[in-house]
Amino acid sequence: MPNLVTPNAPLTSNQIRGFWASWGGWALDGMDSVIYALVLVPSLRELLPRSGLAATKGNIGYYGGLLFALFLLGWGCAFLWGPIGDKFGRVRTLMLTILWYSAFTLLSAFVTSIWQLAIFRFLAGIGIGGEWAMGGTFVAEEMPESWRVRGAGYMHTGYYVGFIFAALANFTIGTHFGWRAMFLFGGLPALLLAWLRRGVTEPERWLQKEKVVHTWSWWRPLAALFTPALRRRTILNSLFMIVSICGLWAGTVYVPAAVTALAEASGSVGPAAAQLASFATILVAFATILGCLAMPTLAERLGRRGALAFFFALMAIFIALTFGKVFYLPQNALPWFFVCLFFLGFGGANFAVYTLWLPEQYPTECRASAFAFSTSFARFIGAGITFLVGAGVRHFGSLGTPVAFTAIAFAFGLLLTPLGAETKGHPLPS
Repeated sequence: MPNLVTPNAPLTSNQIRGFWASWGGWALDGMDSVIYALVLVPSLRELLPRSGLAATKGNIGYYGGLLFALFLLGWGCAFLWGPIGDKFGRVRTLMLTILWYSAFTLLSAFVTSIWQLAIFRFLAGIGIGGEWAMGGTFVAEEMPESWRVRGAGYMHTGYYVGFIFAALANFTIGTHFGWRAMFLFGGLPALLLAWLRRGVTEPERWLQKEKVVHTWSWWRPLAALFTPALRRRTILNSLFMIVSICGLWAGTVYVPAAVTALAEASGSVGPAAAQLASFATILVAFATILGCLAMPTLAERLGRRGALAFFFALMAIFIALTFGKVFYLPQNALPWFFVCLFFLGFGGANFAVYTLWLPEQYPTECRASAFAFSTSFARFIGAGITFLVGAGVRHFGSLGTPVAFTAIAFAFGLLLTPLGAETKGHPLPS
């Protein structure tokens, strides 16, 4: 990770500790999110029969998609954290979201049926969605202007470092102790953030308006998003997020399952297949980290809209190629699949653009609500698309074609990006 120190703009202790608290929470978010993808097959193979369902490939794909959809529905409900963060502070709300999703990840280790797991994934999604909004808002408001653009890119690397944590854990803990141990691992590290939280104060921008927002009704920051001045931005930002969620979550979230299928087809089964799935997750995460680090430069050169369009184009091309063509190659499918995963991972950094762009479009009194609404509410639509992908896997008996169709979402996003508000060169609104 880059060192957040520069001779011409030294950072305060609060800025450094607050950044790492936000980064650490987002890393745990990423780890939690991908743990389920990594243990999808073994967990459903055990839980489906216990729930009176056959553990066929079709059922695993169908019910796996259903659980992903419920997770996204939970994340969609996370827009409620926004008004809480605007009213009571970014730091307090940030820590509450982390404790929330960690608790329900931990409880997932003790489920005895697929329906119990579905409930806990839904509840974990509520907390995970709130952390990004609170952490991204804090970094935008607390970092000095000379660091703000880079800070957004650096913070977003945390999510994909979490992917690597999860993959390494699956490579060691998962392959030796099973999927329940992975959920235990996912719930425990959040306790470390208590140390990072100590001594971190709220951003000065929020403190200056604290007395005002304390008098507001809880729904007022949300209502502000749909005033004539902000309505167009809010609608467009939600549409952009729908594109990202439909493509990325319906696409890369199936990477471990796809690699497992290709590995088993080539003769690698059991722990060997699980290890290849872990390597694939690490590769995607590493490529996305590179994309996040490149995002600030792209956003400054191409503008916010141009950077998002660049990542959208990359995702459209490589989701279609990876799952529509390479997945079905009769020979050498697995090596070529890994090559494509690098570019798919780099394109996944489109989410980092929102960490920079969303705070630039809204004033302090409703910034957290705008971030939470734009990044969470769209997941209700994403949940439906993800469920359709799962149904498509069951219908086709393969995940390649249904996932390849999600590239259409990014083509639609490319048509929308010119309509977004360009904020390049503008300071963060007060």
